[in-house]
Amino acid sequence: MEWVIVPLTGAVADTCGGKAGALGALLRAGLPVPDGFVVTFAAYRAAVRDLHLGRPATGPDDPGPERQEKADDPGLARQEKPDDLGAAWRAKPGDSGTAWWEKLDHSGAARRAIEGRPVHAALAGALGRALAELGDPPVAVRSSASNEDTAHASAAGQHESFLAVRGADAVADAVRDCWASLFSPRAIGYRDASGPGARRSGDLAMAVIVQRHLDAEVSGVMFTPADPDGVTGIEASWGLGPSVVEGTVTPDAYRVAGDGSVTRTIADKRTRLDRRGTRLVTRDVPAPARRRPAIDDASAMRLAELGREIAAVLGGPQDIEWAIVGGRTWILQARPVTAEPPPPPPAAALDGATVILTGTPSASGTLGGSGGSGALGGLGTSGISGGSGTLGGSGGSGGSDGSGAVLAGTPGSRGSVTGTARIVRGPGDFARVRPGDILVCPFTDPAWTPLLRIAAGVVTETGGVLSHAAIVAREHAIPAVLGVPDATRKLREDSVITVDGTTGTVTATDA
Repeated sequence: MEWVIVPLTGAVADTCGGKAGALGALLRAGLPVPDGFVVTFAAYRAAVRDLHLGRPATGPDDPGPERQEKADDPGLARQEKPDDLGAAWRAKPGDSGTAWWEKLDHSGAARRAIEGRPVHAALAGALGRALAELGDPPVAVRSSASNEDTAHASAAGQHESFLAVRGADAVADAVRDCWASLFSPRAIGYRDASGPGARRSGDLAMAVIVQRHLDAEVSGVMFTPADPDGVTGIEASWGLGPSVVEGTVTPDAYRVAGDGSVTRTIADKRTRLDRRGTRLVTRDVPAPARRRPAIDDASAMRLAELGREIAAVLGGPQDIEWAIVGGRTWILQARPVTAEPPPPPPAAALDGATVILTGTPSASGTLGGSGGSGALGGLGTSGISGGSGTLGGSGGSGGSDGSGAVLAGTPGSRGSVTGTARIVRGPGDFARVRPGDILVCPFTDPAWTPLLRIAAGVVTETGGVLSHAAIVAREHAIPAVLGVPDATRKLREDSVITVDGTTGTVTATDA
């Protein structure tokens, strides 16, 4: 079974998936990627060969207590939350509800079949030997599916990933859960919304990346521009990356223009995620550090230069996850940009986080030309104009009941839509969501993807434009406004609101 595990340096997309293949290419180019190995498609196919995953199931897709126990296992620190969407899985307009439930029934049976058997002893032994060669450190275990990180669909956050995993048994369990996550409701929902090509289950396969875990001091996401002289967008926050990619914190936003000028929008970063043994813990950021820039301008410029190198190796604009440990920058993931963010709003529309302009002004007195200012977005442009401003805001005019309120946030996904506000604070609220509702939530977890099949728009209290949920919203053409403080309090349940994801505003049109 040794042939089903390959060093990350040897990973290619055909046998290891797009995510692993990209990291392998970057390693071969001499770029800073944590070392590790890949459990290839061959291992997955061998594990499921006799499970008859193509046959329909008969039972309902009930995660059950065993799934929840696995989520609470301290040996597996989940980067993504378990799926528990209950009655929210209903058909979007025009779909057959029966067909959708049959998909979920089938996926539940497939997932349980994979989870219900141990990893083959030969593979478990190979995992132990590969971990020993790394020195048996804590590792990150990440999915690399055949339909993931492609030029047409990112599948951002749709499969399981785990951080702070230690020991061969825990790694084997994490590998098996990555395999099973091909059939999670959020993965099924994403493929269903992505078109017929993404729904062919016979083409599905899951490789799994196992890499040395990095205890990041700062981490974030970077989008490189399509135009070599365009703007590189960077989001950064304290601690491990899930805070940024899952949208649980509003990160600092940096725009690095082609001439090297930097614009920073410094957010109020209230929490951070860190490793404690084999657990991930969320803790408050000390007050003095909340509005301190997570990175300085020199670091932003170095990241932008690294982004250009990565784009040159992989070809085309890239969506890159990165981390800084001990002053050194590491690349954790790189995939094609599938949906560029909308341009940032004008400075006058912003309210809530300090915008700091640095670098060399152009002859017109602006930094790098025209465009919006403040928030991150519009990465094909070359900078911003204007002075100071703020991001996200305390909400513009109107009372706390949402009457006549115009709330300002960050444009997350283009378009405008009017619909019924549905306050969603967690899985217990999912059953109330109806087709055409606008989700108003503290943040959107990737596990909520099936809701995006039926929602008309999204408003969040935290999160950046480069988060997983924002990417998926753009891919599905759902207007989204992010980082609107207290949106769940200021917008009333069942009120009619208009979300403009291009300008970053939310208007309560029905008091």
